[in-house]
Amino acid sequence: MRVFGLTGNIGSGKSTVAAMLREAGIPVLDADRISREVSAPGGRAYDAVVRAFGRGIVRNDGSIDRVRLGEIVFSDPASRERLERITHPAILEAMKEALAGIEREGHPAAVVEATLIHESGRKGLFEAVISVTCDRETAISRLAARGGMPRRQAEARLRAQMSAERKAGASEYVIDNSGDIESTRRQVVALTGALLENGVT
Repeated sequence: MRVFGLTGNIGSGKSTVAAMLREAGIPVLDADRISREVSAPGGRAYDAVVRAFGRGIVRNDGSIDRVRLGEIVFSDPASRERLERITHPAILEAMKEALAGIEREGHPAAVVEATLIHESGRKGLFEAVISVTCDRETAISRLAARGGMPRRQAEARLRAQMSAERKAGASEYVIDNSGDIESTRRQVVALTGALLENGVT
């Protein structure tokens, strides 16, 4: 089975592209969902995350307050690196198990949606990487519309990530999601044919 990576910065519309790929019949694993699962109470990384960042990130129900944790790690690169060292091995193990299940179902290709493919040095896990891009102001507007995120916080999140230009330059395929939904859909339809039939071009 061919396995591709799907990446893009916060606000780029990566999840929109992932949904379109699913509609086209290509299974997409969401690394963020896997991250939530391994960091949930009883998950592979839960105890280590709480030990590293303290009980202040734990809600009354025992779950990790991801907003609070996000505020910590996005404002401090050392904290972000510490979180990644804890969670990435657990995420990778869970991801490989999920991909094995998809392969057993007979799918010819699968996609893993993850923000930090290039930053974490995981590109080698994939046959090719797809980068979803959009201009900076569009990304900030989407973040404000989606969750009411203040501009200052949106800009900090974007600064904490590799630039969209660098991600695109390091990827084999690029989807420009700055325009309307139909423009994005046309690009995804063309990409689907490449993933299923033609190999890396």
